[in-house]
Amino acid sequence: MLTDEHTLLQARSATARIRTNAHVTPDDPAVIFVRDPDSPDGDETWSYARLDHEARKIAGWLQERYAPGDRVLLLYPESLEFAAAFVGCLYAGMVAVPSSLPGQYSHQRRRVDSIVENATVAAVLTSEAVAASVLDWAASDPGREITCAITDGPDFTVAHAEAWQVPDVDQNTLALLQYTSGSTSDPKGVMVHHGNLLHNSAALSSAFGLDRTTRFGSWIPQYHDMGLLAILLPPLLLGGSCVLMSPTTFLKRPHRWLRMIDKYQVNWSAAPNFAYELCARQITDEQLAELDLSCWRFAANGSEPVQASTLTAFAKRFAPAGFRSDTMAPCYGMAEATVFISGTGPRELAVTRVDETLLEQHEFRPVGEGRPGRDVVSCGKAEEYTVRIVDPASREVLPAGRVGEIWLRGPSVAQGYWGREDATVETFGVSTLAGDTGYVRTGDLGTLHDDEIYVTGRLKEMLILRGRNIYPQDVEHALRRLHPELVGLFGAAFAVPVAGADGTTEEQLVVVHEVRGSVGADELPRLAARIRGGIARDFSVRPAAVALVRRGAVLRTTSGKIQRAAMRAQYLNGLMESRHLDGPPAA
Repeated sequence: MLTDEHTLLQARSATARIRTNAHVTPDDPAVIFVRDPDSPDGDETWSYARLDHEARKIAGWLQERYAPGDRVLLLYPESLEFAAAFVGCLYAGMVAVPSSLPGQYSHQRRRVDSIVENATVAAVLTSEAVAASVLDWAASDPGREITCAITDGPDFTVAHAEAWQVPDVDQNTLALLQYTSGSTSDPKGVMVHHGNLLHNSAALSSAFGLDRTTRFGSWIPQYHDMGLLAILLPPLLLGGSCVLMSPTTFLKRPHRWLRMIDKYQVNWSAAPNFAYELCARQITDEQLAELDLSCWRFAANGSEPVQASTLTAFAKRFAPAGFRSDTMAPCYGMAEATVFISGTGPRELAVTRVDETLLEQHEFRPVGEGRPGRDVVSCGKAEEYTVRIVDPASREVLPAGRVGEIWLRGPSVAQGYWGREDATVETFGVSTLAGDTGYVRTGDLGTLHDDEIYVTGRLKEMLILRGRNIYPQDVEHALRRLHPELVGLFGAAFAVPVAGADGTTEEQLVVVHEVRGSVGADELPRLAARIRGGIARDFSVRPAAVALVRRGAVLRTTSGKIQRAAMRAQYLNGLMESRHLDGPPAA
């Protein structure tokens, strides 16, 4: 009997797999959307038959108007309607282009505008819930001639479902443009084919032993690669089910994520590191007492740097609720590799303490227990990839024990960036100095230790201060560990050029961090001074400036990653609105 992952690899397309599941188990739940896990009527479930019907309505409507391969922009809140629209694009043989909503702020609209221009989208699909704001955005540019259609409105009918034709697609057909979060540059559309979707879900299933009985669930946005390709799509390909929740629901009431896992018996759920930190800090003893997390077998942590202290604190906090220590599953992934790259479980958390001074010199040397050092979390094995650690300048493959850029090769690696030949050549199909070719450059720094991936930082965000290499996420995490006023908030560390008295210029550290309004103006100078002292003590670096800003002022991508480059530009251009600035403003 074929395993689920082998069945996926043999499928003609993602469309064929979902259609098969709709035929074989039409009455089984496919997608559940939860508004309030504590309310008797706080959810809605679509069976495979219902999802298939809604998708065929959308696909039939699209096929009536557009050609195979046309790009279709999906502008939805987290919802069942998004699931139908995404599957509808697969059914139509067209290319889904998920995006965050335009919103009311200029930077949100600029992101959507850039995606529309780059992808040359043929149509925009949306839902009644956000139609007013989407139509307002569409009308804001008189030169934009694009059709906006409301898929849960009266224009999508049973007749469209009946007129739908099975598309001529296979594993080589483009299925999706997954736009990167843009944490270090403008978002780029990763070209993901049906074969990539099938191989990546198979790789995920194999690494963790997932199958059609596994229930997936999370609050991660559906347009994000983790939310779409590690939560929504795998169960639809496997024939299982997933449970969805709005990120706003989680951020307002973090315990509802864990209540959702408990009530709906979720086995696989994923979130960035900050979400585990938020839960460990904010969920009350009363809320904890009502939870049973024994069903949760894989708590995937990805999308941002994984902190060992966060995972240890979470596991300890929720052990009384049945959360097992071997449930924690740090993972590594990126849109350019569809999403999933590495992860191993169930097992106890694998952490290696390394010499921090040598790490600054790109050497990964473990130190004995009780010795000073930095804890680095393993992100498991990348079983379906060839992994190389490469000097990013010389492209020489580095020996064991050295830190360099992580390069990957495998069937989940996408084909390049849509309409960005320059970026594609720079990133995809690259060769090592010795001529070994076909790799994708991740832009991440790390190493292989005992055949497992350890990620240490982002190449473009590395801080080089007086010859030392410092990882900004380490500085940011240390601030929240040392100062209770900063817990649950966000910060950004970056370097700026500072002119000395002798006329020379050197890079110096600037730290920006959000602070709650409950911290009074008279307390801010003392907090800034403590931050300065803590950084000097822990990193032997004195910041040029410490800026304390209001909550929400630290810019993040749609997936929650800190936009350090944007914060640096804001500081240098004098656009940062600080509640308190300890140090000179940018010249």
